[in-house]
Formats: sequence, C-alpha cells, structure tokens
Amino acid sequence: MGAMSRRGASGAFSPMAMIVIVLVGVVSFAGLGVLSAYAPELKKGDDGRAHALSRSSVGYAATVRLLQTSGRGALVGRGPLPASAEDGLLVLTPALGSGAVNLDDFDHPGPRLIVLPKWATMPDPNRKGWALATRIVNDKASLAVLPADLRKGLTLRAPPPEVGPLRLYRPDGQLFGLQPSVRAPRSLEGKGWTPVLKDQDGRMVLAMHTESQTYVLAEPDLLNTTALKTLEGARTAVALLDLIHAEDTPVVFDATLHGFARARSLLRLLLEPPLVGATLVLVALAVLAGLQAGVRFGPALKPRRAVALGKLALADNTAGLIRLAGREARMTPLYAQLIRASAARAIGAPRGMDDPALDAFLDRVSVTVGASSTFTALAERARAATASDMMQVARDLHLWKQELIRGRQ
Repeated sequence: MGAMSRRGASGAFSPMAMIVIVLVGVVSFAGLGVLSAYAPELKKGDDGRAHALSRSSVGYAATVRLLQTSGRGALVGRGPLPASAEDGLLVLTPALGSGAVNLDDFDHPGPRLIVLPKWATMPDPNRKGWALATRIVNDKASLAVLPADLRKGLTLRAPPPEVGPLRLYRPDGQLFGLQPSVRAPRSLEGKGWTPVLKDQDGRMVLAMHTESQTYVLAEPDLLNTTALKTLEGARTAVALLDLIHAEDTPVVFDATLHGFARARSLLRLLLEPPLVGATLVLVALAVLAGLQAGVRFGPALKPRRAVALGKLALADNTAGLIRLAGREARMTPLYAQLIRASAARAIGAPRGMDDPALDAFLDRVSVTVGASSTFTALAERARAATASDMMQVARDLHLWKQELIRGRQ
C-alpha cells in the first residue's frame, strides 16, 4: 500500500499533469475575460418586455425580423449608430415608469418615432419569454415617457377596453390600412402636432411634432407582435414604418432604454481592431516567456562576480592571454613534456636519462602494460597539433599516463 501511495502521489504531480492544469487555467481565464467583455451583447433580451429583443406579445422582435426578411434594412441599436444609419428612422420604445426620454442622448439627425407604452405586463412564470398582460395603463402614465416639451398640451384618448377593428386613414381621408383586432385603440389630441394617420373617428393615431422630426405613435399594437397576428395587420405595420422613413434607409429599433447598451471597456477595446494586433503580440510573448521558464537546459546559472577571485581568476586570465596571442597550439608539445615527466615519476623511471632514452623507456613500458598508444606517437601528434585538435591530443596524453600508472600498479 505504501508503494502504491507513493506512485499515485508522484503521478498526480507529473510534468504532463502540471502542463494540462496550467493550460486549462489559462484557457479558462481567457474565456472568462472575453465573455466579460461581450456579456451585454450575449444577452438575448427575450424577457417578455416591450422592446426590440423581446418576442412576447408586446415585444418588437417579430417586427424587426419581418422588416429584415422583406428586404428592408432593420437592426437593433445597442450603442452609437453607424454612419449608414444617420438618415434612417430611429424607433424608441420606452418602458412604462422609466421616466421621460431624453432625446439629446441620441445623436441621430434623422426622424425619430416614439411608441407610447400601453400594457402593464409581467413575465409568464410557465413560459420563458412570454408576457402576461395585466391591465391597460392610464393616459398620464403613457405620456410620462415623452419629453416635457413634447408632452405639453398633448392628451391621450383611452376608450373603454373593447376589441374591434382599427382602420387607419391619411389626413386627406384615403384609407391607409387595417388592423383587424385592437383592444381599446388609442389616439392623440393636442396643438402643435401634424396628423400623419387618423382612425375612423378622425383622431390622430400617428402624429408628427411641427418643430422637430419626432413622431409619436399612440397605439403600440400597430407595431408589436400582436399586430402581426394577421396578414393585413403585418402589411399595415410595414406600411406605417415605410410612410415615415426614406426609401433605402434602415429602421433602427433602440434597445438601450431597456438596459441593453453596448458598454465601453478597456478589455473590449483590447479585443477589437486596431488594438487586437498588439494584444495578440502580447499573448504570444507571454506564451514564449512561459515556455522559456518551464523548459530550459539545466538549472539556472548563478550570477558570477564581475572580477573573479583566487586560482580560478588566475587560470582564466592566463587562458585569455594565451588565446588572445594565438599560442594555444604551441602549448601542446609543452604539455606532452609535462605529462612525460609526471608519468616517469609515477612509475619510477631511472633518473639521469636523457630525453631520447626516456622516450624509449616509456614506449617499452607502454607496450608491456598494453597501453592504447606509445609516448613517441603522442609526442609527434602534439608537435603537429592545431588549435582545433589540441584538446583531443591532451585527452589522449592524460589517458596514456593513467594507463601506465594502473599497469605498473
């Protein structure tokens, strides 16, 4: 059991396991950073409220989809609008109780349409994305979403909650469209407003403020999902939007009033052009630094003194001077003589012998002990050695000396 425990413990911290753990941690951290940067855009927004991301009965996601599939430009705005949408129609669908819309927050020179809220709803607990219509809000609560200068002198007519068809007419009395089933259709009254569409009673349903390009729609059931239940209602909704925006310009449904604004952050800035290139370079440098720290040849070298001390410094300086003078090869014959004298003393060679006699004596001893070479041959190699092979000659001389010593012993 003890041996098995030791093997299990060593395997849990093997290099491969540590590499996998580090990679999983890095990838998880990077994924968390990216998701944090783009979290607002990843929200589907299908929460049952009255905005362009909601597919409930009071939402406008179906209208956006209808415009897109019919070949008309339509998009959901979560931040500053692109330059291509400056001349398009901006549709604002403020939430009930959110306060007055500040039109100065929207840098949009084109026409703007404010759709007044009508229904007080709550999410359906049994069906995600669905809404339960609780009641029709009063006229004051609906008009409270308009700016003060637009709300002044404007009244909203709210008839009893009866269901019936709503016919729309142009100001000249020409029939514009039909919404087969509308509950308690609403209309506007007030000075300073130009009627764009009227109901069968001659009251304004869609009006334009005379001093601005701001339109107000009293009846949201002409544009939301409820309006698209029938083919006639869908045609009327598309025709209504076509009436107040220029051809070949997009219709932008704002979602920032409902908390779906695209937030600006430093992390998001680093992940988008033009800084994404620099971010990738930094990531590559971090990866290379990690590889260099995790995989290196041998232990880290200890820092050395700028000026070495002792015998090592003397040897290094001497070797440097010899290398600088180009005298390395000339040292090999001298080293051979040094090895000869050391070997003669080690094996007890007779004293007083001259160099040729000593060389002959060492050669006879080499043959006797079975050395790999003789001194005469090694001395000849030392005299002919160059800077490239002098180290090999020195090793062979040292090996020959060791063979003689061991053979004599």
